[in-house]
Amino acid sequence: MSDPLHVALIYGSTREGRFCDTVARWAAAEIETAGGFTLDVVDPAADAGTPELHRRLALADAFIVVTPEYNHGYPAPLKALIDSLSREWHAKPVGFVSYGGVSGGLRAVEQLRLVFAELHAVTIRDAVSFAHARERFDADGRPSDGERSRRSMGRLLAQLRWWARTLRDARTATPYAEVAA
Repeated sequence: MSDPLHVALIYGSTREGRFCDTVARWAAAEIETAGGFTLDVVDPAADAGTPELHRRLALADAFIVVTPEYNHGYPAPLKALIDSLSREWHAKPVGFVSYGGVSGGLRAVEQLRLVFAELHAVTIRDAVSFAHARERFDADGRPSDGERSRRSMGRLLAQLRWWARTLRDARTATPYAEVAA
């Protein structure tokens, strides 16, 4: 097996009392259970604007964004974090775990796909989505449809793993800066 893939799990919300903590903890546990990944949790409430953030995200082979949907879009602090970087996103895959009301955050994800395309990132087709999320997690932070959610996350992680390895090998063979100029 090749070296583990470094995944940055990015919180999409900074709201007080945010549900993002519950969803992100579940996602982190699923990533760790899957194996083959090292995990770096990035929280814009604590990490945005820090010089260390650039270094941490530059080291990542892949990203998973855990985002809510607020007013049919993604949160402004997430946009600020994304826009504070550039080359750190280049030629790397981005997966999504979203949550919200009736749409489960999918409108936010579709908007984020456009943003990441502009940043030369590759978004993973399959996402994990939790409609009416507060009703879908128990008091211990586990989804009520545990097996279904695990299967969805498993598909996302399998695709993320493939893209992360493929793109890491390609960046090693030819630095992306040489083709992105």
